[in-house]
Amino acid sequence: MCIDLGDNRTGLAAGDAFSRLASPLKVLEVPIAERGGESLVAAIVREVNGYFGDARTAGELVVGMPFNMDGTEGPRAKGVRAFADRVAKATGRVVHFHDERLSSVEADWKMARSGLTHGQKKARRDALAAAAILQDFLGGLEGGGTAFGGGSSGVRSSEADADGREQDDDGGV
Repeated sequence: MCIDLGDNRTGLAAGDAFSRLASPLKVLEVPIAERGGESLVAAIVREVNGYFGDARTAGELVVGMPFNMDGTEGPRAKGVRAFADRVAKATGRVVHFHDERLSSVEADWKMARSGLTHGQKKARRDALAAAAILQDFLGGLEGGGTAFGGGSSGVRSSEADADGREQDDDGGV
């Protein structure tokens, strides 16, 4: 599952390492500042547990990392890392970071000729961006290039495959 963290809306997407397909799930309309982030952590935990089951089942998380266009970490990166650590602890799951540059642009491009109103697009944008991040992450699992040119890194240790990528038993992310 992928999390595209935002100040007011957080996009969620799901996919798996076997098919290498990602799909938007939903947008959580919970401000990150509400109750010091606890409301959003709780909402994410509910969604993760609803999708994967409890922490004993396989499944990992990918969190979009706000890199600058030159590849350096943006000013929000420290906050995203800290929030992802809270989510990892609350869910008991491995969390990977992946470049989120241009994911919103890709989401907007996919909706450009959809016939949706501005409000309908806004309601879907973050989940589509999360799907773009996850699709790029999954596309790089075989060591190939990624659409955004970015990379990923894990924050929790687990068994690594030959390429050094962290894997779970059934390939779910």
